[in-house]
Amino acid sequence: MKIDDAAARLEALGNPTRLKIYRSLVRAGRAGMPVGRLQERLRIPASTLSHHVKALVSVGLITQVRDGTTLVCQAEYGTMQGLVDFLVAECCAEESSCSGAQKVA
Repeated sequence: MKIDDAAARLEALGNPTRLKIYRSLVRAGRAGMPVGRLQERLRIPASTLSHHVKALVSVGLITQVRDGTTLVCQAEYGTMQGLVDFLVAECCAEESSCSGAQKVA
């Protein structure tokens, strides 16, 4: 993963509302969650939800699919795993002994 992509994704998740949205979608599993249910669960106005969902879509953390008249948001697990892998890829790389953490290579 390129550092600019990682930075954009982390920036998107740095907003508390977007982080709540993302965590809700991750918890929902691969089926995702309809926008209406997400709005009810988080108790935020539709326009606010739309704004934050757009930001998460733009960095590839979530996708939206239409199921009839329902718009369903889904977490992009591959992107999430790529971001986590990027963050831990060089864990303890410059330490000869990694005390308290496992060396990831």
